[in-house]
Amino acid sequence: MSPEGNSINNVERFSGFAAIYDQHRPEAPEAIVSILTDYLEHRPDLVMDVGCGTGLSTLIWRDHAEQIIGVEPNDDMRSKAEDKLSVTNNAGHITFVQGYSNQLDTPDESVDIITCSQSFHWMEPVSTLKEGQRVLKQGGIFAVYDCDWPPVVNWRLEEEYLHLIQQADALIAQFTEKESQAVKRNKDEHLQALRNSKAFRYTREIVFHHIERCDAERYVGLALSQGGLQTVFKLGLEQLNPSIETFRTNAQQFFNGKPRDIMFSYRLRLGIK
Repeated sequence: MSPEGNSINNVERFSGFAAIYDQHRPEAPEAIVSILTDYLEHRPDLVMDVGCGTGLSTLIWRDHAEQIIGVEPNDDMRSKAEDKLSVTNNAGHITFVQGYSNQLDTPDESVDIITCSQSFHWMEPVSTLKEGQRVLKQGGIFAVYDCDWPPVVNWRLEEEYLHLIQQADALIAQFTEKESQAVKRNKDEHLQALRNSKAFRYTREIVFHHIERCDAERYVGLALSQGGLQTVFKLGLEQLNPSIETFRTNAQQFFNGKPRDIMFSYRLRLGIK
């Protein structure tokens, strides 16, 4: 039974594709650790990564905090994170737990940093930020960060990528009842949500970029890891298949068997208690 304010549709949206998600999505960049540690002004004792998925945004803290807890309500995603943790060296101070953003199993004023990587838009913001205010120490940081989709590489491929997402959203709207659809909130409203909570004495947005190597398989995999496309697959719909194959062919032609640099643009919104 999930706490009030949480949508089971949002949780279940991420079932069934943890492997492809983890294989192709970017790990959180080291800049996150650097920025947040500098703002905290000391090495954190406890970092909670809320909505941590497969741990791509959790394990980056391994050498930078005394204790790290990844919180994830989806069993498939959390199981993948735990599998990765089992083969990670020097990670006894990291744990993954089942939980929700508005009901964290930790005492008042016990957490230095809360992070929500690619996840805050799936959470009920008012109750989540109220819970964040409860568990954060004075001077602690609530940090929400997302990368823009698609990553920067070639305008034609990016246009096709976006079109796939739009097609998927249209199919979901056509073939599922409104009450069974996930609720995705506007990321552009994250900073204002932090300010409206009155929980933080300082808030701001920080924009930065991160370069990664990518080949055609991964670029296509990034698109296929989007929750909307995965929802279409789970519905058993085949209308996207021709567009996916065209996208795959064009990506293979563009990358021409060689990896290239692609740019992920990140938007970090944070509040300091």
